[in-house]
Amino acid sequence: MTEQRRPLPHAFHPPVADFTVTSTDVEGGRLADAQAYAEGNTSPQLRWEGAPEGTKSYAVTCFDPDAPTGSGFWHWSVIDIPAEVNELPAGAGSGSFAGLPEGAVQVRNDYGTADFGGAAPPPGDGPHRYVFTVYAVGEDRLGPDADATPAVVGFNLRFKAIGRAQLIAEYEIAGE
Repeated sequence: MTEQRRPLPHAFHPPVADFTVTSTDVEGGRLADAQAYAEGNTSPQLRWEGAPEGTKSYAVTCFDPDAPTGSGFWHWSVIDIPAEVNELPAGAGSGSFAGLPEGAVQVRNDYGTADFGGAAPPPGDGPHRYVFTVYAVGEDRLGPDADATPAVVGFNLRFKAIGRAQLIAEYEIAGE
């Protein structure tokens, strides 16, 4: 079981404007089985509002700070979402790009694939937090391309984000 909760992925980033992100797929602070790797592996619906003036694009990430890796686990990174977009439908994170707006770029996750990789905490490890963050970016393009790692995306977001909204959901697999 996870004994100590690690910091959130942007805990050491400079403060930026807050705005709001919600999801019809996250109820009561818990991810649905559809968002689990072994169950449905479907990215949740996300909608955001109130981004700061000057927003030129968005990035969306999903991070598990409680993964037993020493460095957490990146489940999803999408960058270069046009500023006029304020919602991604459920399943937008599939590898087919069907639900993503034109111009958006998915980088590979820690599973090694360029899509949403669902929750998969080790059985009996207790609840893990899945931090969905929408970043308002002050540039049309963040900079990295589809071959970037989530760490490179995070590095760029540290310097180019002008706003941030987050939604935290938990998921747990019971021990056997």
